[in-house]
Amino acid sequence: MLNKKMPIGIDDFSKLRANDFYYIDKTGMIKELLSNWGEVNLFTRPRRFGKSLNMSMLRYFFEIGTDKSLFKGLMIEKDTELCKKYMGQYPVISISLKTVHGENFETARNQLAYVIGMEALRFRFLLDSEKLDSVDKRLYRQLIASDNTNQEAFAISGTVMTGSLKTLSVLLEKHYNRKAIILIDEYDVPLAKANEKGYYRQMIDIIRNLFDTALKSNSSLEFAVLTGCLRVSKESIFTGLNNLKMYTLLDAECDEWFGFSDEEVRSLLDCFDLSQYYELTKEWYDGYRIGRASVYNPWDVINWCNQLLTNPDKIPKCYWANSSGNTEIKKFIRRMGDGVTKAQMERLISGETVRKKIVEQLTYDSVYDSIDNMWSLLLSTGYLTQSETPAGNFVRLMIPNTEVRYIFSDLILKLFEEEAAKDGDAVKKFCAALKDGDVLDVQLIFDEFMSKTISIRDTAVRKDFKENFYHGILLGILGFKSGWSVDSNRESGDGFYDIAIEIEDEEIGIIIEVKYAENEKFDEACMEAMRQIEENDYTAELKKDGMQTVLKYGIACYKKKCRVVMKGETNGFECETGSV
Repeated sequence: MLNKKMPIGIDDFSKLRANDFYYIDKTGMIKELLSNWGEVNLFTRPRRFGKSLNMSMLRYFFEIGTDKSLFKGLMIEKDTELCKKYMGQYPVISISLKTVHGENFETARNQLAYVIGMEALRFRFLLDSEKLDSVDKRLYRQLIASDNTNQEAFAISGTVMTGSLKTLSVLLEKHYNRKAIILIDEYDVPLAKANEKGYYRQMIDIIRNLFDTALKSNSSLEFAVLTGCLRVSKESIFTGLNNLKMYTLLDAECDEWFGFSDEEVRSLLDCFDLSQYYELTKEWYDGYRIGRASVYNPWDVINWCNQLLTNPDKIPKCYWANSSGNTEIKKFIRRMGDGVTKAQMERLISGETVRKKIVEQLTYDSVYDSIDNMWSLLLSTGYLTQSETPAGNFVRLMIPNTEVRYIFSDLILKLFEEEAAKDGDAVKKFCAALKDGDVLDVQLIFDEFMSKTISIRDTAVRKDFKENFYHGILLGILGFKSGWSVDSNRESGDGFYDIAIEIEDEEIGIIIEVKYAENEKFDEACMEAMRQIEENDYTAELKKDGMQTVLKYGIACYKKKCRVVMKGETNGFECETGSV
């Protein structure tokens, strides 16, 4: 094992390299970026795909006074001519807008002023520059002026703010006699938050004016790089910007520099003696297609490997889902009511693909206007990926991996629970039938519930995922029955049961095992469920807790249908059994 640290949440290139964190070399991006050459370059990638780290890497490569040893042994160092010409040769203005996410416009504007003011402070040497005159220095002081009211950090007026990046680039060019590079990370975060909180028009105006002055007809600009999730339309934010070069998820250029390739993941696992987890890592976190490259989610891989180092028995989980509110997918699922969209979601959950026309240029205030725009949003944000090379504007979409499939499944089940809560009579009837051993009603009412949500098709998705989905539907129904103690996936006897219920005041216990009936083999699946209950003695805990009557249910599910078998015991003696 290499003596390296796992870089959890480290997006500062200098910190990562200087403190012996493991680094997957993405410096080849520098050469490709310069070879393709665009005056203003925009990379759109999902969150947590390494955008901030790559932007930090660009800053440390180009910035005057950089520590060149940071790049020792890396891919870019081999190109000595390029390094001689570009490394450490430019003033660099580098800001991240990821923290501009206020609950209202005033707060967001102050956050933006803070970002700009703090970046301007990095260049305080301009106050002593002999190449700047008194007017230049007065302009610089406006960028770092503190708020005398002590309410905010910086007192930057609207006019000064919108011209700030251009002003700074002009002053830096005068001082260094070199044009400036401008880096803007997560450029669209303020717009997404503004749209969510209702001040989009105000925020779009300030961002448009800021970018317009900095990136359009700025003679002090060498080039600029921006990153974000969504390709916001030129009409809304990049008006008249004809020098914009796009690198979207569908473009082949620079496709390998965000996310981890299969070879890079294998090397990472080998370095930390975790190669035995390769297949599991691939199943859960691979599957994204950017241009022609197939990549893993880097946030997931790093977090998963870090957990394995401390707990080798750890099972995979949804790290990426826990790093945001999943707003996009929640809104999509709530709009899933029409039959066509619902059927397409069933295909996606089951591992199939759907063909959709993708709108690459959107505005945040229109992304939820139509279901078609929302398909495009899910692609841009990483919940879906392309399964093959696009044909024009039409892209065949798929869920990339097990993690994202669980995200979809979990949110669909939560939506189902909300709907089930509205149908209290059906919940009461189902629970009564379950308690009374009324197999026919259990089956009919459960079928009725399943008709209201999506189904899982008989495709390549793992059987345990399908069973977990139906298991989740059952838990969603049972969760609304007051007075019942419901447990799931707990140890009893020689294994772990799916669902156990204790009705203490009636001393009735219920054990349920759910199976997926592949190819509609309901009888086989029901018998397998019952066999598992009995062979593993899943009723042991119920009896230990004093349940005098124990009902054992084997439930087999396929699409929107189920089959139910039941056996009962009272005081240890088998009583009436039933099946449908």
